[in-house]
Amino acid sequence: MHIPDGFLDLKTVAVTGLCAACGLGWALSKAHKELPQRKVPLLGLGAAFLFSAQMINFPVMMGVSGHLIGSALLAVLLGVPAAVIVVTSVLIAQAFLFADGGVTALGANVFNLGVVAPLAGSLAYRLVTLLVKDERGRIAGVAFGAWCSTIAASLACAGQLAWSGTVAWGVGLPAMVGIHVLIGLGEAVISALAYFAITRARPSLVEGSTGQDGQGTVLQGVLACLGIALFVAPFACPWPDGLETVAARLGFEHQAQDNHLSVWGDYRLPGIENPGLATALAGGLGCLLALGLALLLGQALVRRTRPESGS
Repeated sequence: MHIPDGFLDLKTVAVTGLCAACGLGWALSKAHKELPQRKVPLLGLGAAFLFSAQMINFPVMMGVSGHLIGSALLAVLLGVPAAVIVVTSVLIAQAFLFADGGVTALGANVFNLGVVAPLAGSLAYRLVTLLVKDERGRIAGVAFGAWCSTIAASLACAGQLAWSGTVAWGVGLPAMVGIHVLIGLGEAVISALAYFAITRARPSLVEGSTGQDGQGTVLQGVLACLGIALFVAPFACPWPDGLETVAARLGFEHQAQDNHLSVWGDYRLPGIENPGLATALAGGLGCLLALGLALLLGQALVRRTRPESGS
């Protein structure tokens, strides 16, 4: 659901950029006040996971694919402010390195995937866990929150396309939501399975836990993310995603403009003839860069507390 350059007009770019900046500013302020030092490595791990996972498109129906947004899962595990920061870091790396999403549309993508999606996912998760207060409720809440986050992001995207005059609201809304209802099911299954696996293997990664997260845990996670990017991503489904499919069906795909500011396009390193190897190396490099950006943001945000006198 990464909006490319050319789909949004100037006013929509400006307003969504302002909304994204406000959302990110709120997240940075909250993280500065509340983010503990021990959670900083998890921001990097979350960014590495999200970058590698979003490279893997899964088939939804014949000729249509989707990929994980991951915002709801991160919001449940790390909290909404951390999720906003992590998703924003990944979107910046995707736009400027691999032309996945436009530079002018970066604000809209951050707002949709990095602000709206984690907020909607977190609210849905908390609603379910209020009704079912056990592990089943938490897993169901993650699944429902992931599905809701996908629908909410698609609604925001449809509204932006309509406000830009790209496609009429009455046409774009059912097309976007209809296809993302199905993509959201894949999001729900993947998020619930990931949450179950994480809470079984590393309970200390769950939001609100006071356990310590060792360097070994983070290193193992990063190696797993690199494995996904290097060995799984080259075999992802090549079909267009939801937004690309809607654009083709409704006849506005020609409005997409090339992102000339990106270093490498289409997740392939230049000069490498083998497409699979080019994608694998690009994914591994992007995973490490997203990790580094999130870690830098986290380290800059953590408040350095002085030891109390006499302690």
